[in-house]
Amino acid sequence: MRPPAPRHPARSTRAWLTALGLGLLCSLAQAGPMVCVWDPLGTAGQVFDAAKTFALVMQKHGTDITVKAYTDERIAADDFRVKQCQGLLATSLRTKPYNAITAALDHGGTATIIKDGQVDLNASYAVVHKAVQVLASPGAAKLNVQEPFEIAGIIGTGALYTMARDRTLFSRGFAGARMPAFDHDKVQAHLINLIGAQPVSADLRNFVTKFNNGGLDVIFSPAVAYLPMEINKGVGSKGGISRLPLGFTTLQLVIDRTHFPDGFGAAARAYWLSQHDAVLTAVRKAEADIPPQIWVDLKPEEAVAFVTAQHNLRVELGKRGFYDKQGLRFMKRVRCSVHASAPECATRAEIDW
Repeated sequence: MRPPAPRHPARSTRAWLTALGLGLLCSLAQAGPMVCVWDPLGTAGQVFDAAKTFALVMQKHGTDITVKAYTDERIAADDFRVKQCQGLLATSLRTKPYNAITAALDHGGTATIIKDGQVDLNASYAVVHKAVQVLASPGAAKLNVQEPFEIAGIIGTGALYTMARDRTLFSRGFAGARMPAFDHDKVQAHLINLIGAQPVSADLRNFVTKFNNGGLDVIFSPAVAYLPMEINKGVGSKGGISRLPLGFTTLQLVIDRTHFPDGFGAAARAYWLSQHDAVLTAVRKAEADIPPQIWVDLKPEEAVAFVTAQHNLRVELGKRGFYDKQGLRFMKRVRCSVHASAPECATRAEIDW
């Protein structure tokens, strides 16, 4: 009997490499989903820190998540669109294509409460909190889903304020004033043209730089960005910030449900809701840290007229398809649950379409 022929070394090596390759493919297939996180400060920012903490908490729930920081929100959104990542944490302007209902939180005036001709910030923030709370409840789960996508968390980042290099703009009007127009927001350009201002192409990476360098006369931002992004340099001693907010801003986490286990979205929404009070404390501190002399107050009749104009505009944009009617209906019901005596709550506007 002949002894068995020795194995061919090259064939043996190929078999080993094939097995290794299959093992790597299996490992990659089992890797957890990636969430693209927009933070203007990148890995050094508070948003990315919050995302890392979120990933650790979700790990305890049995889901391993990788988070990746982006300083350019457009690239983060594009990577999510082409499925380079399975989740996206960004402004509602970027998440709106995946859920127009939750994006309604950020629309002009949907969370604003006026009492005695003045903005009631406490009540307005209560509207935001209640909206996030309702959306995180089991009974509202379907509002977060637009297959195959799901909103898995909402972070309130504060009132959106008008900030100007010249405070006299608030009294003489914004005709001709240069304002940033983001390419991905059709409504913004429409609103700028509506008041006779001049839209200037910009994005979240460069609008502050353009403002500080004099390329923009007016920008819109929450107070949490005022010092970290050095907006104070553009406002200077001659500028000002209107105390009347245009709306209230959020970051929203959208996920592709096919890459996450059942129940992940509900657990994630509950987690972000649990962080709401801590985030709001930071937001209110940022507002309080802006020097008092920077703020510009409107007359009571001007504030009421402005909010009324916002209401009329929402109705128009809802009818034209720019805003989601169900989202506007949801936000009105939340507003009226917080301030039931508001005149609008006696009407069916934004309820019956």
